[in-house]
Amino acid sequence: MKLLEIKELTKSFGGVLAVNDLSFSVDSSEIVAVIGPNGAGKTTLYNLITGIYPPSHGRIYFNGTDITGITAHRAAQLGIARTFQNLQIFNNMSVLENVMVGRHTKSKTGLLGAIFPINHVQREEQEIVEKSMEKLSLVGLANKAMQPAVSLPYGQQKLLEIARAVALEPQMLLLDEPAAGLNSTETQKLVSIIYKLRDQGVTILLVEHDMETVMEIADRLVVLNFGNKLAEGTPIEIQNNQDVIAAYLGEEDFDAKSCQA
Repeated sequence: MKLLEIKELTKSFGGVLAVNDLSFSVDSSEIVAVIGPNGAGKTTLYNLITGIYPPSHGRIYFNGTDITGITAHRAAQLGIARTFQNLQIFNNMSVLENVMVGRHTKSKTGLLGAIFPINHVQREEQEIVEKSMEKLSLVGLANKAMQPAVSLPYGQQKLLEIARAVALEPQMLLLDEPAAGLNSTETQKLVSIIYKLRDQGVTILLVEHDMETVMEIADRLVVLNFGNKLAEGTPIEIQNNQDVIAAYLGEEDFDAKSCQA
């Protein structure tokens, strides 16, 4: 079943077409990677899906509902979560508090309830803590819950951002270069987490520079070049696509490890 459908999506900034007439879909519980050189339009695509930018043309459908131009908050409510290319953690909060922020769409407590807590409010707060700890366990950070988030090494901060995103219990998770800056051990841990999320029913849309990781985990790839869709297919099909080879390397031998997304 199609969870996400992108139809003829276009976004221009002045005279620059960041995304041009882009169409593709993502099925439920699928891992789809979007790759392309720097400036190909990958992050712009994420910003369009999550309501940060309105499109200039085209439509976006999620679960069969037209979500074109919705707000970022509404996208989160509908079950779309994301991480960012540049870390977006709250340095002045603990590791646990960072993840608790990600449960905001599940909270029913209003302002008065927060000021004058009663039993059901306290129960909800406890549930938020418990669910947040579950997500920290998923990424292996439960034992660091009370530490300041800023004290974590870079690789663990990346995992913390994933934990906060999945605290929304999303149907779809958009990962923007999650392996950037990770060593090989941390990358393999990331791969394991992505597989666990997929097994739990979370659909993954992935932008990543590490082509070895992409070719390992993606069911399908969508290749962008100057905002246009250059190719779409399985990892094997993309590795043997002559247009992709020419765009990336300008030669006949496609080395997935050296290809820059």
